[in-house]
Amino acid sequence: MSISMYRLTVPMFQRGLASLKTYLDKAEAYAKEKNFDPVILISTRLAPDMLPLSGQYQRASDSAKFTLARLTATEAPKFEDNEKTFDELRERLEKTAAYLAGFSAEALEGTESREITLPGKSGIVLPGDEYVATFALPNFYFHVATAHAILRNQGTPIGKRDYLG
Repeated sequence: MSISMYRLTVPMFQRGLASLKTYLDKAEAYAKEKNFDPVILISTRLAPDMLPLSGQYQRASDSAKFTLARLTATEAPKFEDNEKTFDELRERLEKTAAYLAGFSAEALEGTESREITLPGKSGIVLPGDEYVATFALPNFYFHVATAHAILRNQGTPIGKRDYLG
């Protein structure tokens, strides 16, 4: 029995976005409890050459929406990548979730064999199912996990259950 491309993408992305929302709620409460400016968390990085928390949210959002757009040969919504507050990051998550909710299982039928060119300069082309399994999902979860690590490293009380949803 094979898994549908819909089940492999939309619910997986929705679950990760829900975890990211939980992180925001807990991080905002943590900043309020400890009485510090939440912008500190939003601009925190794990390493100097990594994106800050806001960038992790932006890339997770982009990964989800561009995956569906590539698979269905449609245009993804464009966001400015200028979020600086918890509310702005929440709004981005909501817009991404609304975009994902617009896809039906039927819209993704047959996309497992659609040729997808990996983003960047590699020129690598993969069938849709390999693209999702070896690039899109790992990339999406990298950014979700990195957001988790940034917040956890800064003391936000989140754990594995928050990540798993």
